[in-house]
Amino acid sequence: MPFRKTALPLALVALTLTAGCGGGDDGVDAKSPAKSSPSATEALAPGESVTGKVAEDPGTVTYTIAARKVDVGTEAEALKAVSEPAKAKGLVLATAHVTYTHQGGPALTDSPEVGDGTTLFADGQRGAILIGAAEDAAGCEDPYDVESWKEGESHTFCETYLVPAHARNVEVHWSEKDDEPYVWAFPQA
Repeated sequence: MPFRKTALPLALVALTLTAGCGGGDDGVDAKSPAKSSPSATEALAPGESVTGKVAEDPGTVTYTIAARKVDVGTEAEALKAVSEPAKAKGLVLATAHVTYTHQGGPALTDSPEVGDGTTLFADGQRGAILIGAAEDAAGCEDPYDVESWKEGESHTFCETYLVPAHARNVEVHWSEKDDEPYVWAFPQA
């Protein structure tokens, strides 16, 4: 896939920046409005759902969001997936499977934005996204292929990140815009 050849340098830059600069949320406003689902500060179990609103085209849509699983690959798989294997040494691919269900609002007629709020962390550090890798994973849909999305319908989108090979905890984060994220924890053996 052509995206993979350019994704690693960008991913490593992103990983370097987040590792060096941190991804702190020190300026989070504690006066956020109450939500009907678990608060962003509560740990969520895999598959547990939250409710969020996203500004989509043609209007605001209410979704339920649930991080179902994270598939963690091997270092050998990561080395094959990137154009500069030496820079991926010690890293593995981690693919987050997140299911979004349209609960209310207008039907979508274009690619959804809801997945843009998803990120993956390993041992407290943000991973480096590997663009274009997740669409090939089993059970994953490409958001660009979703041309119509009506209330009651669900889609599972995936994001693949490079994370340290020996991470003990992988987390899927999802947030509305710049709000405090909801976090699903996936402890690794």
